[in-house]
Parts: sequence; C-alpha cells; structure tokens
Amino acid sequence: MGFSVLLSACNLIQPNSDSLSGYQAPELLVESLETPELSSLPPGEILIERENIDLWQRVRDQYQLDSDLENRQITAQLNWFKSHQSYIDRVSLRAERYLYFIMEQIDVRDMPGEIALLPIVESAFDPFAYSHGRASGVWQFIPSTGRIYGLKQDWWYDGRRDIRRSTIAALKFLKGLSREFKGDWMLALAAYNSGAGTVRKAIRKNKRKCLPTDFWNLSLPKETRDYVPKLIALAKLVANPEKHGITLPFIENKPYFAVVDTGSQMDLSQAASMAGVDLEEIYKLNPQYNQWATSPNGPHEILVPIENKDQIEQQLAQITPDQRIKWQRYKVKSGDSLISIAKAFHTTPDALKQVNPIQGSLLHIGDMLLIPTAFNNLASYTYSAKNRKSVKQNNARGPKGSSKISHSVQNGDSFWSLSKQHKVSVNSIARWNGMSPKDPLIPGQKLVIWSKADNIYNKQNREVIRKVRYRVRSGDSLHRIANKFNVRVKDIQRWNQIKSRKYLQPGDELILYVDVTQAG
Repeated sequence: MGFSVLLSACNLIQPNSDSLSGYQAPELLVESLETPELSSLPPGEILIERENIDLWQRVRDQYQLDSDLENRQITAQLNWFKSHQSYIDRVSLRAERYLYFIMEQIDVRDMPGEIALLPIVESAFDPFAYSHGRASGVWQFIPSTGRIYGLKQDWWYDGRRDIRRSTIAALKFLKGLSREFKGDWMLALAAYNSGAGTVRKAIRKNKRKCLPTDFWNLSLPKETRDYVPKLIALAKLVANPEKHGITLPFIENKPYFAVVDTGSQMDLSQAASMAGVDLEEIYKLNPQYNQWATSPNGPHEILVPIENKDQIEQQLAQITPDQRIKWQRYKVKSGDSLISIAKAFHTTPDALKQVNPIQGSLLHIGDMLLIPTAFNNLASYTYSAKNRKSVKQNNARGPKGSSKISHSVQNGDSFWSLSKQHKVSVNSIARWNGMSPKDPLIPGQKLVIWSKADNIYNKQNREVIRKVRYRVRSGDSLHRIANKFNVRVKDIQRWNQIKSRKYLQPGDELILYVDVTQAG
C-alpha cells in the first residue's frame, strides 16, 4: 500500500513525465538535407503578407515559446544584453547575410521563431567561430554530429560552416530533439547544448526523487543552465527592444544571397572579381571553404549577393572550367611524393590525383603534373583557415610577465606537455592559436606560446626571449628602437598600448619582448 501511495504522489507532482525510454535518439532521425521547396508554402505567405516588415518582425510573428517567463536567470541575461548595444549592433550586422534564409527554413518547418536567435547564443552569428570543444560555424556543430547530419569536413571544405547546409542540419537536429522530448522545446534546446543523454539522465534522476522534470528543475551543466535563459532573454529583447532601451538595426525581409553553380573548382578571388564584390564578402557568404578555392570534389557552387548573381553568371559563361583555376606544370624529381608536392603547392594528394593520371600514389621521375594554384598571393586570402589562424596568433596577448615565443611542434608534443613546460594552461595555448585543446598537434606546426617559464630557450628557432624595460633616450623613435632590438614597430605599439606613432619623450619607459640572441 505504501508503494502505491508513493507512485500516486509522483504522478501528482509530474503529470506529464511519461518515460522517454522508447524514443529514438535524434541521430536516428536523420532526414534528407535537401533544401525544402518554398513553393510548397501557401501562395504569397512570405513575399506578399510580409513584404512591408523587417526580418525582426518576421521572427516575432513566428514566436511559439513562453515569452512571459520571468526568473532570476533570464533577468540576469536580459540585463547583460540591455547594457551592450554595441554587441547587438555587431551580431545584427553579421546576421544580415544569413537571417532571411534561416527564417525561410523555420517557416517551412513551422518551428518557433525564437530558433532564429539561437546562432546569437551559439556563435554571435560569427561563421568562423570555433569553440574549445571543437564546435564550428554559426550553429556550432562538433565534428561527429556534423558528420551524422551529412556535413562533410576535409582540408578544402567544412560543411559545419556552410550556411545553408548547417542551418538545415541544425533545424532537423532540433526538430528531432523536440520529438524525443514530446514537443518540450526547453528540453530540446538544452539537449542541443549538452546532449540528449545528459538531459535524459537529469530527467531520470528527478523522477526517482519525485521531482518535476521541466527544464527549470533539472540538474544540468552550468553552461546549459545559462543557455536556455540566454535565448529567452534575447527573445524578450527582440520582442520589445524599445522597452529595454535597445535599438535593433533594420534588416530587410528579402533574400540576401543567391546560389551560383560554378560547375567545377574555382578560385575565390576570381569569383569575387567576376561578381564585383570584395573577397571578404565572398568568404563571409562561403565560410565553408577553408582554402583559396572551392573544393575540387564539390559542392561546385558559390553564394553571392543576390544583386550580383547575373553579373558573375554572365562572366562564367565566357570561360571554360579549366580557366576557373590557375594551373602550374611541375616535373617530378627524385625524392618527390604526392604528399610533399601537395604540401609545397598548398593543395592535397586527392586534388592532384583528380586532375592527373596517377595510379595509386606512385610517381615517376620526369612525370609532368598539372597543379591547381591560387591566382593571387596566399596572404591576400585573408579568411582562409591558415590566415585566420595567423591573425589569431598575432593578436594573442599573454598574461603579465610572460614572454612570446614561436614553437615548432615536435614528435611527442602535446598541449599538456607544452603547458607544463611553459607554465601556462592548456586552454590558453589553444586560444592563442585559434585551436581546441582536443585538436591534434602535427610535427612542424607553428604555435605561439606566451611562456611564463624563466629565460625560455626555443631550440627550434634558437631564440632566448626576455622581457626588457627600456627607457627612451633623446633622439629615439619607435623605428629606431625596433631596429635596435630586432622587433617590429607594431609589436612595440601593441605591447605598450600605443595607438599611433606618437612622439616619444625622453624618460618614457617601454616594455619589449626581445630575443637576446638577435638584439643589437
């Protein structure tokens, strides 16, 4: 009898807490990643009824979550957003390229409009965002989940950053989670952040204790406990920006980009030139391309601003596929291998095999290879994976009292061993190099490390870096000091927070990080 009473009490506390054990995991609910046909919508639903509103209003019109929720977590997140207008401006500027497409996909699936704000929580709408957990793109897919949802990842291409494919994958993933958790979007969102298994475990724990199993009563990781309130706070802000003292930049309710079929691999700088836009714009619309060109294995397409579509298609029609990439002839010599040649020309063995009659990996001395190469200097492709990493390394700042060194990865190196050697954290080394602590280290790879070890000697580069306090003398200039200590003017400015080439006063003290084996 006592047992029956206990069951009844649990049912009174949580009347909707049916077992989830019979539900399929979301990874088993994978559907086709083809873009849904928008023509399946009722005629005029998008273009006619909403032609006079901006995209933010369209997001509001699709709200389905409980926006009246009030609690301490939501209030804390809302207060942060209210006090950061510059952040709202920044994410809105990024969202302008992608938000229309995202809302089209949400409309087709009749999902909550609040989901369109999720990339702000995930990545601040930065298509190149990369987290400590190896999550990438505006929807922050980790490698394994990306592959489950058909997002290919290789040297040339990362589908997790493909705006269209990753959006469709994220919405299918979220919809699968909502089915698993019986339409409870709060639990679905929590599972998107921490994993369905984590949420299921928390539900089971509460059931055993006869506690409620809604999101707000579950014991979840701190990041997840902040994740859902952050989205609700954003929804409140977007619902009534004036009430919260925020201005939402206007975003037109019309397509921003169009898809152009290139038919074959294409240099991104050439695509930019043909479209009449900056290379930066091409990269931000096509962040999935890691290098200087589209992938040789496809997809053979490029997104361009919609008003530039006709221009690039007309120019593409006037050139043959082999003119969309610059080709270089190379004669195989003794000691060459597919891997060494590919590395020298910033390509891959597979790309070489695709355009050359190579059986397996066997090369013969004297063979002539055709090699795809960039039209321009590689440094001009500023948003390629290598150049983004270089910018991250150059802009990294270490803790007080640390010295910046360049480290060439050796066999046996790991983030952990380097952190111990240089007395800094694993996460810091990863952050300075735009990496995740889970990323593999490859021999020969260059790392920037702000070491806290005394008098670090970098054997690979024969550097001894020391922090030097230099007192400015009469006649000194930034250029003269830079030459004297074999450093760069812009590094002196960065180390000392000098915003311009100001006139130095005798007696001023500068901080320098100097390789004492090279300084004059």
